[in-house]
Amino acid sequence: SSNVSRSSVRVRGEIMPSSGHRLRDVEHHPLLTENDSYDSSSSSSSEADVADRVWFIRDGCGMICAVMTWLLVVYADFVVTFVMLLPSKDFWYSVVNGVLFNCLAVLALASHLRTMLTDPGAVPKGNATKEYMESLQLKPGEVIYKCPKCCCIKPERAHHCSICKRCIRKMDHHCPWVNNCVGEKNQRF
Repeated sequence: SSNVSRSSVRVRGEIMPSSGHRLRDVEHHPLLTENDSYDSSSSSSSEADVADRVWFIRDGCGMICAVMTWLLVVYADFVVTFVMLLPSKDFWYSVVNGVLFNCLAVLALASHLRTMLTDPGAVPKGNATKEYMESLQLKPGEVIYKCPKCCCIKPERAHHCSICKRCIRKMDHHCPWVNNCVGEKNQRF
């Protein structure tokens, strides 16, 4: 209608404010009602323990891309060392460039590994419970968004990743080369 501004969204007949960049994330599903509940007992405690220790996505394409990345760096190290530097007649040129290249290769692989095994900022699954929503102490008129796929309350700039099967804070994209999402907690690596 003409009285609805660009910065608002109509959900179930009500007008709710929304910032422009969030329009594509607006879920047209209500939050949990009194009759709804999220069964948190479905996830075992051992799953939570493993998730606390290491973050790893079991995606075939991503694992192949990550292994290919490591193999390409190792192959590049072999070529630089054995094809370019060892045949060189200048000993110090070979030593300095060999050490420099290997240091950079190790740093690249360490950064890749850290990016791959760091939680990118996943929003806890199933946090859209009545108790959690009451603990947020929302102001009147404040809008929160619920992801219908993982049943979580989505913070600002969070998006659902279909490969990780989670909502990720400040998600940029899912990168198959690091087999992980690039998000709030791992984008600096």
